[in-house]
Amino acid sequence: MANKRERLFGDFPPVSKEQWLEKVTVDLKGASFDKRLVWRTPEGFSLQPMYRREDIAQYASRLALPGEYPYVRSTKLDNEWLVRQDIKVSDPAEANAKALDILNKGVTSLGFKISKTILSAETLETLFKGIDLTAVEINLSTCISRTVELAELFVAYVQKHKVNGAAVRGAIEYNPFKMELMKGMVNAQRYDILEQLYNIAKPIPQIRLYIVEASMLSNAGAGIVKELAYALAWGAEVLDQMVARGHKVEEIARRIKFHFGISSNYFLEMAKFRAARWLWAEIIGAHGDQYKSDAAKICQHATTSQWNMTIYDAYVNLLRSQTETMSAALGGVDSITVLPFNITYEESNDFSERIARNQQLLLSEESHFDKVVDPAAGSYYIETLTNVIAEQAWQLFGEISASEGGFESFVTTGALQRDLQETNTQRHGAVAKRKETLLGTNEFPNFTETAHEKLATPAVITSGCGCSAGEKQEGLQPLNFDRGANEFETLRLTTERGKQPVVFMLTIGNLAMRLARSQFSGNFFGCAGYKLIDNLGFETVQEGIDAAVAAKADIVVLCSSDDEYETFAPEAFRLLDGRAQFVVAGNPACTEQLQALGIEHFIHVRSNVLETLQHFNKIFGLA
Repeated sequence: MANKRERLFGDFPPVSKEQWLEKVTVDLKGASFDKRLVWRTPEGFSLQPMYRREDIAQYASRLALPGEYPYVRSTKLDNEWLVRQDIKVSDPAEANAKALDILNKGVTSLGFKISKTILSAETLETLFKGIDLTAVEINLSTCISRTVELAELFVAYVQKHKVNGAAVRGAIEYNPFKMELMKGMVNAQRYDILEQLYNIAKPIPQIRLYIVEASMLSNAGAGIVKELAYALAWGAEVLDQMVARGHKVEEIARRIKFHFGISSNYFLEMAKFRAARWLWAEIIGAHGDQYKSDAAKICQHATTSQWNMTIYDAYVNLLRSQTETMSAALGGVDSITVLPFNITYEESNDFSERIARNQQLLLSEESHFDKVVDPAAGSYYIETLTNVIAEQAWQLFGEISASEGGFESFVTTGALQRDLQETNTQRHGAVAKRKETLLGTNEFPNFTETAHEKLATPAVITSGCGCSAGEKQEGLQPLNFDRGANEFETLRLTTERGKQPVVFMLTIGNLAMRLARSQFSGNFFGCAGYKLIDNLGFETVQEGIDAAVAAKADIVVLCSSDDEYETFAPEAFRLLDGRAQFVVAGNPACTEQLQALGIEHFIHVRSNVLETLQHFNKIFGLA
């Protein structure tokens, strides 16, 4: 008996997709399958609630192997990634000490952002003291007006110290479209600089030179499909321009590095990195079968999102960046930067930087994410997402490439910036209506938290050296990097610095409904930092109004059931007699009747939270 094996599922016949759908339809009890269970993503495509083997049968990507063209699964035979931390260099000695310290704390990739005012051979001598340039990835950046000089100084340093140039890895980061995207200025020298950098960097062949900074697009509000499509068009533009100048495809491809952002769409981001490897390989491979080799392997760096970071409840930034880091790690990127949780309101410090590093180290050292290549492979859901994202991005990439002037024109005419401004506006609208959630900001705020002592004005995250190295072009606007939380934070900081309105919950009637609606209303007005007074319930409307007046309430929120509002709301409105703003929590069938009596304010799940709170701030002179 001990050797007898039972097939536990042998008595269960297979269940078809149609049978599952029939069961789901019964359980929905007449509700629409599409409306209740199909998710329409922000990128514009629909996702089903379940996928099965037959759903991915037509996808060739499911047969791909790690390390083999078109690299949808991986460009390598392991899942190790580099842990990167960036250092702002204004004092080379301090930056060097910090670099040596963090190299002993798990960092395997250094990013030095060197102030243009101190760039010199002496700066590099101090900065690299004690650092083995062949043992750690080195990424260097400065003002684009001095990037060529930076490359010359770095090559000179490598040669002077007899460092094996072929073993030096990393990047001298040059973004050829940075002036258009950051400043609304035209960089007329972009392709000449590409050429100069290529010639200068020949002694260090593994150094990447041309950065496709798609993370800028992500932080400007781009969705996953647009970020990927625009990044591909950007990379292809650089490749085509340099090939037209007589360079070989594989030489330029090995000099391009993609910097992607990571949003909170956990599975979609994972699929994005898979699709990026695949589509970039197709672009390189389109130049000939001889390029379906290592030259077609994309180099992907990923940085956690700035767009969804918040000032309030800032430790939630850790939760956001952790899932984002997981997406990138499981998606198989080459290196990751985790932004410290507090950079929305102050310079990062030792604590926040240590936590940011450890977020990656936990995934590799304790969760062993680095031990399995492309663990999402074969997942019906992830394979479907990979193909759908790839199809959508490829279509948009083709439209840009086929347009007059290609990607360069798309940027220099401001078409890309206008498109992303529209997308960003839509996303801010979704945050305002809570269709996109920022925990602690537009949903479930910490009522007792204040932030005005953290900063004088709401922080806005941007990047760039502040120079004017390009030519100003009329009508060309830079990208908008307002975070999703900016408007809510401005609203709440205004409340903190002025009068704090008092919101009184007049709870009465149906127990379940009054409790649910008082919690909803507290969550609603808490987003503006108002003082909340909740109650267990009143026997009569008069009792509730008397208590509200005694509490010197500025807003009285009636919390009851829809059926009872027809009776309670007119009485409460009449008894309050304009001594405070009157709000009904809900959207009852009798709304029009109540409006006819002069009741103006109703809050419910379809409300624009931001606009409603801004309106109340104006009423109280807080605008």
